[in-house]
Amino acid sequence: MKSGFQNMANIPELRRRIIFSLMMLAVYRAGVQIPTPGINGVELAAFFQKNAGTLFDMFNMFSGGALENFSIFALGIMPYISASIIFQLLTVVIPQLEALSKEGEAGRRKITQYTRYATVGLSIIQGLFISIGLESMAAPTGGEMIVMVPGWGFRLMTILTLTSGTAFIMWLGEQMTERGIGNGISLIIFAGIVARMPSAIAKTIKMVSVGEMQLILLPLLLLMMAAVVAIIIYFETAQRRIPIQYAKRMIGRQLYGGQQSHLPLKINMAGVIPPIFASSIMMFPATIGQFIKIDWVQRFSAALQWGSIPHTIMYVGLIVFFCFFYTAVTFNPVDVAENLKKNGGFIPGVRPGKKTAEFIDSIMIRITVIGAIYISTVCILPTLLVSKLHVPFYFGGTALLIVVGVAIDTLSQIESHTIMRNYDGFLKTGRIKGRR
Repeated sequence: MKSGFQNMANIPELRRRIIFSLMMLAVYRAGVQIPTPGINGVELAAFFQKNAGTLFDMFNMFSGGALENFSIFALGIMPYISASIIFQLLTVVIPQLEALSKEGEAGRRKITQYTRYATVGLSIIQGLFISIGLESMAAPTGGEMIVMVPGWGFRLMTILTLTSGTAFIMWLGEQMTERGIGNGISLIIFAGIVARMPSAIAKTIKMVSVGEMQLILLPLLLLMMAAVVAIIIYFETAQRRIPIQYAKRMIGRQLYGGQQSHLPLKINMAGVIPPIFASSIMMFPATIGQFIKIDWVQRFSAALQWGSIPHTIMYVGLIVFFCFFYTAVTFNPVDVAENLKKNGGFIPGVRPGKKTAEFIDSIMIRITVIGAIYISTVCILPTLLVSKLHVPFYFGGTALLIVVGVAIDTLSQIESHTIMRNYDGFLKTGRIKGRR
C-alpha cells in the first residue's frame, strides 16, 4: 500500500478528489462554530461542564462538538443514519421496497430519496423535543436561563435551523462520496471525533493535574489505547480465504481455466456500521428522556442511563444484530455461488450451486460471530473507562474503532483510485486503444 501512495500527488484526478473532500470537511467544521440563535452560550457551556462523563459527552463526540456549542449542526448526521436504518429494515419487510432495491441504480436512487425525506422528518421531531427541553432547563450557575426568549418563536427557529443543518451535512456527505474519495458520511463522523481529541487530551492532563486521575494511570491508558488500535487494525484487515478452483475449458483451440484462487471474506464485513447504527438508536430515546419531564419517560430514561446494565445489554444486542443484518444485506451467498458456477469455479470438496451457498453461509455465520464479539468488546470499553477511570469518551473503544476503521477504508479507497489510474494507463498504451 505504501508504494501505491508514493505517486499519489502526481495523479490529477485523485488529487482533486482529496482536495475536494478536505474542503467539504473544512466547510463542516466551520459550520460547527456557528451557534443557533436564541441560546445563552455561557450557560450552555456550564451545563455541559456540569454533565461531563454522561450521555451528553457521547452526543457531543458524534456531533464533533456541535452540540456543546449548540451550532446549526447540533443534530449532526445521526438523523440520516437513523433514517437509513429504518429503510434498510423496511426493505426486508415491505415487498415494494425490496423490489426497488433490486432494480439497480434507479431503485437505489429512489430509496435514497425516501431516506432524505425521512431524515428531514426525524430532524424536525428531534429539533422540537430539544427546543422544548432547553426551555425547561435551568442554568447551572443560577443566573440567566439557557434559552433567552422562550416560546414558539424560539422553537420554530430551532427546528428550522437544526433541520437545515442536518440536511446540509447530508448533502456534504453525498458530495464527498460522489466527487471526493468516498465514505462521505463516515468521514464527517471521523472528522468530528478527531477534531475533539486535542481538547480531550487537554482535559485528561487537567484531570491528572487536579488529582482526579492518578499520574500512573496515564502511561497505562496510552498503552491500552495502542493495544486497542493494534487489535482493531488486526481484525479490520483479517480475512477468511476460501479456496476456489476453476475448471479447464476449451474455447476454440485454446485451453482456458484450471487456475486456483480464493474468495476473501472479512472477519468484520460490516465495518463501523454496527456501532454507529446502535449508538444512533440508543441516542434517540435518550434525547427524549433528557428533555421531556414526564414521569414514565424519566423512569425509562433512568433505566437506560449510559453505563447501566440494561443500557449495556441493549447496546451490545443492537451491535450484534446490525453485524448480522448488515452482513446479510451486503453479502448474498446464493449470488456468489451462482456466479462461481457460471464462471466454472467451485470450492474443492463442495458441490456447486446450493451446497456451495450453504457452505459459504455457514462460514459467514461463524466469522460474523467472531466479528460481533470483537466489535462489542471494543465498544463497551468506554463504559469501563468512564465509570472506573473517568476518562473522556474520545479515548474509548467506540471512538477508536470509528477513527481507525474509517482511516483504513479511506486508505483503501485511495489505493483503489491509484490502481484504477494504473489500469487506465495500461489500456491507453495497449491494444484496446486501437479498437476506436
